[in-house]
Amino acid sequence: MTMELDVRTVKPGNNGTLTGEKGEILVPPAGWAFLPAGDAGITRKVTSKSSYWRVEIKKGRRTISLGIWAPENAISAAKDEVTAVRSTEGYRKKRASDAVRREKKQELYSEEFIHAIRDFLSFHSRHIDLEEKLAGIIADHAVPVGSGTVARTQMIPIEKRAELAVIAWMRHQTTAYDNLKIARIKGERREVRRTLAKKSLELLENYRSGKDIPENCPLFAAVNRL
Repeated sequence: MTMELDVRTVKPGNNGTLTGEKGEILVPPAGWAFLPAGDAGITRKVTSKSSYWRVEIKKGRRTISLGIWAPENAISAAKDEVTAVRSTEGYRKKRASDAVRREKKQELYSEEFIHAIRDFLSFHSRHIDLEEKLAGIIADHAVPVGSGTVARTQMIPIEKRAELAVIAWMRHQTTAYDNLKIARIKGERREVRRTLAKKSLELLENYRSGKDIPENCPLFAAVNRL
């Protein structure tokens, strides 16, 4: 007869306790230990074979796992098993191969994203050098894995990602957004962003139409400052 595993999602409580899904106060069973998040291989080993309580917190709209509580012997066994696998020559070669493949994939996506940004900017030939430089700056900021920017999402087309990345970069680099005191009113920050986005699009239109650009233009200044 197979024993039913005790699997729960909990939140940090007070004085070393945890809070269950129904608000109940919980204390990890005797013989259990905490495995912090960070090593997915070990965590997967434990959660595939043992009872565990996953500790999660809410941060804005995101749910973040802090780690798991599980039997200490299950954690130790998982660590030993993963360490043994990672010490083999085959594993090291695979890791090196995976790293090369990821780097190549990153380079290809960066090139694709730069093209998408330039398509969105669509500057007049008079300002083509600035377009090229601006696209590179924005891609360098937005594309890296872990950047947390819209460029890393697969939920929207790359053309829309490029547009949003440009507007976000301009919001921080060509406006006073970072120093604004925005009232804590529902929808106020969204409205401020919408207003600044409109101004950014108006600024871009000067470059698209080939107008003379003064040296005090905030976009020109931001690009040449970096």
